[in-house]
Amino acid sequence: MATRSTAAPPAGATGGTRIVGLGASAGGLEPLVQFLAAVPAASGLAYVVVQHMDPTHAALLGTLLQRATALPVCEATDGQPVEPDAVYVIPPNAELTVLRGRLRLLAPAQPRGQRLPIDLLFSSLAREFGDRAIGVVLSGMGSDGSRGLQSIKVQGGLTLAQQPDTAQFDSMPASAIAAGGVDIVAPAAELPRRILQALGQQRSTQLDGDAAAGHAPAVLAAILGLLQAHARHDLSSYKSNTLVRRIARRMAVHGLDTMDAYAEHLRHNAQELDLLFKEVLIGVTSFFRDAPVWQELQASVLPPLLARHAARQGPLRAWVIGCSTGEEAYSLAILLAEALEAQALPGTAVQIFASDLNPDAIALARSGRFAASIARDLTPQRLARYFTEQPGGYLIDKRIREMVLFAQHDVILDPPFTRLDILCCRNLLIYFDAALQRRLVPLFHYSLRPGGALLLGGSETVGRAQALFTPLHPKSRLYWRSDHGDGVGSVHFPTHRRPASRSALPETTLPPLNPPPANLQSLVDHLLLESYAPPAVLVNEAGDIVHVSGRTGRFLEPSAGKANGNIHAMARPALRAQLALALRSAVHDKTAVELRGLRLEDDAQAVVDITVQAIAQPRALEGMVLIVFREAPPAPRSPQASHARRGRAAAAGDAAASDELLRTREEIRTLRLEMHASQEALQAANEELQSTNEELQSANEELTTSKEEAQSMNEELQTINGELQSKLDDLALAQSDMQNLLNSTDIATLFLDNDLNVRRYTEQIARVVHLREGDIGRPLSELASTLIYPQLDADLKETLRTLAFSEKQIATTDGHWFSVRIMPYRTLANVIQGAVITFVDITTAKALEARLRKA
Repeated sequence: MATRSTAAPPAGATGGTRIVGLGASAGGLEPLVQFLAAVPAASGLAYVVVQHMDPTHAALLGTLLQRATALPVCEATDGQPVEPDAVYVIPPNAELTVLRGRLRLLAPAQPRGQRLPIDLLFSSLAREFGDRAIGVVLSGMGSDGSRGLQSIKVQGGLTLAQQPDTAQFDSMPASAIAAGGVDIVAPAAELPRRILQALGQQRSTQLDGDAAAGHAPAVLAAILGLLQAHARHDLSSYKSNTLVRRIARRMAVHGLDTMDAYAEHLRHNAQELDLLFKEVLIGVTSFFRDAPVWQELQASVLPPLLARHAARQGPLRAWVIGCSTGEEAYSLAILLAEALEAQALPGTAVQIFASDLNPDAIALARSGRFAASIARDLTPQRLARYFTEQPGGYLIDKRIREMVLFAQHDVILDPPFTRLDILCCRNLLIYFDAALQRRLVPLFHYSLRPGGALLLGGSETVGRAQALFTPLHPKSRLYWRSDHGDGVGSVHFPTHRRPASRSALPETTLPPLNPPPANLQSLVDHLLLESYAPPAVLVNEAGDIVHVSGRTGRFLEPSAGKANGNIHAMARPALRAQLALALRSAVHDKTAVELRGLRLEDDAQAVVDITVQAIAQPRALEGMVLIVFREAPPAPRSPQASHARRGRAAAAGDAAASDELLRTREEIRTLRLEMHASQEALQAANEELQSTNEELQSANEELTTSKEEAQSMNEELQTINGELQSKLDDLALAQSDMQNLLNSTDIATLFLDNDLNVRRYTEQIARVVHLREGDIGRPLSELASTLIYPQLDADLKETLRTLAFSEKQIATTDGHWFSVRIMPYRTLANVIQGAVITFVDITTAKALEARLRKA
């Protein structure tokens, strides 16, 4: 599972003015004007505008924006405090950030053309304000702002983007949306209202982190139950603060007031369950993120690790947990390739397991394709050596790709990979509660070989498991596995697997795809569609036919054998190959594919045009594909054409042969593309099988270990049971000895606890205080007594306060006298746990004293 985060924002960062960061390119003036014109005069927010500007020209942006808004607009200066209800504009040839509530101007660190000022501003807002940060991307070219929005979203802030079809340049907002870092998409003029609505929603729901622990645990449990039933993953061990913040973000997007309302919304919206699951699994990653950590790994860990590995057989094994889209796993593979080359060990096999909960992230990681923006994370040497430039980005080198096996894996539920040399789990533990963290660290110890290395995130430690791992140095997050730590005995292995099939549990279903007409207009529309619309079929991504419209018999036919409603089986043989390729392309690119001039049969004159359209709207049909068949009109025949045709009769054979050759070449090209796609699918299936084999082997080892542990534990329990029985016998004998001793002294004794309640007494106490067995635990003040001693309760409290003895001679109502002695009750550990009162009968001594006085 992948979740990446930086350290929590500083305590002082949560107060002060809340800042909205606005990013646009030089051509994005119009959406900036529309946005600021819609901002109310007293929103309580400050607005910081960063625009791609020519560094050599004086800026007129502030003057132009001032005409559109009643808020004061000024050019930012270094150290300027941020005030609410004001607009601050970046000056030319500068980079703008926010630090401790003040604007900071920096000289550009990158040459012109490679600067990303919007990402820089948004990242500073994420660090400074955490979940109070707000970022907005407007019209612009490139991808600046996408990574900054992801940083804000990871911290729990609010992210927005202009609706791409309303932007003059849609590249920036489209890139941010495609990266999964945007909460709200709307036209520029509507974004201020959506911001204020979301902020008001967050305040009304009162779902901040401090209140999360006490907020409707039953509703939170119900939402987690819906997620588990839909996504097959249990998120109950995640920190409740994190979960509630993610839920609050989705509630603000939908304008819902309570968690109960959001839970009800989830019950009827499967797509929202997917969005919430992805919201919890936000992945922010990059190549060689936190460069000093990777440098330390390369310099201090890999050389001794490879030296030890050279003495044994088998591949060097590593596991990257929460790999997201693969950048971290590939970074480790690049480091290992460089280390093996440096130590002249090129033949050493490397096997890196990279796992994540998010299947979409795993699919992207397996493709090995990355955006052009990775160039700023890699040195030019590494970029040239390990990547191949392609249109729109880069492709990872085949040698590095083959080192990594990607698998969807739940570290909480699934068996771990074992016999590892390196285990990397960065910025994942911070999202788990303390109990789960204590359970996973020993599991990491179990998974590593003796002498293996563990790499954690900058805000993570091994906690109380200090005996299991030894850090490289006190502040390092790189650890060596300690061989003397008793790691195996404290490991809690997963006890169950997630269900293998999503069909095994009930899911929220989509509404019917073909609802009955409700009125006359609907009936007429339905009739027209049936009579005049071209035949079409609606299929899912796998090609299964969901709905048929019109007469499709000329293009589809049932396949022989068992009934099969898949388009690949039912398409006419002459259409099958091209249709399969078009369907795969439409699903992958989310666009429409046109096939023109296809012949229905090899010897027929009829041709057909086919449109394969991936559906994005309405949401109920999202992910489906519509295939429309249109018969192409035959070419018109004229007398001249007939005469020419007769004149060319001798060349007909050559033309037919040429057509056949073209069709053959097209089929070969189609088959090659299909073969390439099949190879990719087989590679993914092979990686899944290898991952499953590792898990099964790990599970078998765990069962063997568990059996041995259970047998050992049974023997220990039998030994402990015998020791306890012996101690119980000794304790019963000591109890009898003490009771006989107290009774033999013929002294009435009363034991009280710290609250002056009766705890124990001797039989002789009945002469002074009327006690029976049922009075144990009652306050002494409630019991009847023959003593004429009204100060008894006060003397007891004074003894407990001063720990000083108290002794007095007290008469009784029946003419007896007792020497009453009060002392503190001390345990063997010298802890005061009440008081002891002894009553010694001195009636005879008092009578003798009285006779002596008379004499």
